[in-house]
Parts: sequence; C-alpha cells; structure tokens
Amino acid sequence: MRTTTLTVSFNTEKLDALKIHMEKRDADLQAELNDTVQKLYEKYVPQATREHIDDKVAREVSSARDRTRRAERSARRVENLAETAGEA
Repeated sequence: MRTTTLTVSFNTEKLDALKIHMEKRDADLQAELNDTVQKLYEKYVPQATREHIDDKVAREVSSARDRTRRAERSARRVENLAETAGEA
C-alpha cells in the first residue's frame, strides 16, 4: 500500500500551543490528523468507490505477503543447501 505525505500550513504559535495541550492529554497530533483525513475520506468518497479501493489494497497486501513468503522459503532453501554442502 502506498501512502502520500500531506503538507498543511498552520500558524506556528497556534501549532506550538496545540502540541503543548495535546501532550498534556497524551494525545498524538499525527494520529488525530490521520483520523480526521479518514473521516473526510468516508464523508466525501462514495461507498462503492471505497469498497473498490479496499479490495484493491487487500489484493496488493496479499500479493506482497505472498512475495515475502516465497522469498523467505527461497532463502531457507539456500541456507539448507549451504549447510548440506558444508557437511559433505
């Protein structure tokens, strides 16, 4: 899954104050911003489009997991061959 970084302009003094008061409440600014963007996504992107994107992301994650598993198996085979060759 690819991600994109958003850049937001905000008054520096206000941001400093926000960070100070969020820390007092053990709140995380990045998490709050992520939640807000997610809510905007859910509000404005139609359900059918979100489902299509969710399916696409799930397929990409599954495919990446399969590639990782194959690479791990291949690495184990190489290690086993090296160990077997070292014993001979």
